[in-house]
Amino acid sequence: MNLKYGRATLAAGIAAVAAITLGGCGSDNNSGSAAGGGSADCAGKNALTAEGSTAQQNAIALFNQAWGQACSGKNLSYNPTGSGAGVTQFIANNVDFAGSDSPLSTDQVGPAAARCGGNPAWNLPLVFGPVALAYNVPGAEKLVLNAEVLAKIFTGAITNWNDPAIEALNSGVSLPGTKIVPIYRSDSSGTTDNFQKYLSAAAPEVWTKGAGKEFQGGAGEGAQKTAGVVQAVQATPGAIGYVEKGFADQSKLAVAQIDNGSGAVELNNDTAKKAIDGATFAGEGNDLVLDLNSLYATKEAGAYPLILATYNIVCSKGYAADTADAVKSFLGVAIDQGQANLESAGYVPLPEKFKSRLSTAIGAIA
Repeated sequence: MNLKYGRATLAAGIAAVAAITLGGCGSDNNSGSAAGGGSADCAGKNALTAEGSTAQQNAIALFNQAWGQACSGKNLSYNPTGSGAGVTQFIANNVDFAGSDSPLSTDQVGPAAARCGGNPAWNLPLVFGPVALAYNVPGAEKLVLNAEVLAKIFTGAITNWNDPAIEALNSGVSLPGTKIVPIYRSDSSGTTDNFQKYLSAAAPEVWTKGAGKEFQGGAGEGAQKTAGVVQAVQATPGAIGYVEKGFADQSKLAVAQIDNGSGAVELNNDTAKKAIDGATFAGEGNDLVLDLNSLYATKEAGAYPLILATYNIVCSKGYAADTADAVKSFLGVAIDQGQANLESAGYVPLPEKFKSRLSTAIGAIA
């Protein structure tokens, strides 16, 4: 695939998202009822703003469409600048909520509470999606990797596609001696954080770099945002990068299987769902941070372990009344009507066991 094709594919994807987002706009009447016979609380102001995760931008577009259909005149303006930028803008009180692929870090909790008038900010996991290992290896129509090999690739310890460790996972596949070009997110990214947490949990003896929204591996080439990773993989023979499944599907990128210790697992909705079923909440209350370590390190047959949980970060209290009502309205529709078309966009609908906790938290926002 060449760079020109990558740009054309990306442009088509952006146009599709824009069409979905615009579809969420309606008239100025905010007393509408949900499409399809359901109901929604349509209180609050008509316009919300949010910023952050590129991983969830297509899901947010679908939620916005559902919100506009359920509550005529409602619309969210979402700026997909990356998780780090989104949290920064939320803390600065420039947007109503943030989208982030990681919960607030310890040093962000205090500033976020200050932005919320001295009240805690809550992390609400609304969007689940697998992270694809997209690759461009001429002649390799199928590729199997594991966490140990990935850790060595992204630290520069494995540098060619015909390395014996890769060949051992790909019996019968003729791999070229092409140089490996790891592609990582150069911007502050929750996807990077989750990828590094996966490597830490699944290959702790090899990946000793830690996690965080900045890439720590020290090997490869950086690219800005999800779109940049997609474009770089498309344009670079020998490249491999981590990117959300929906974007890999949209750009028709080849995607590696992962051997989690119980055999190679193909990335699809069923294998992602099987892994997500193992996710648990880290604590009680309405700050719904997830414990994903057991998911990342799973050896369950048929479970794809590289899963991303993306959060919407909101004020528990401290909003103006019309903002609080609108945030509750949007999020309420997101976990209900908004789940309908997520699979077609490369996401995994919310597990039922999460919906009641999310509904309680959303109802408590003030």
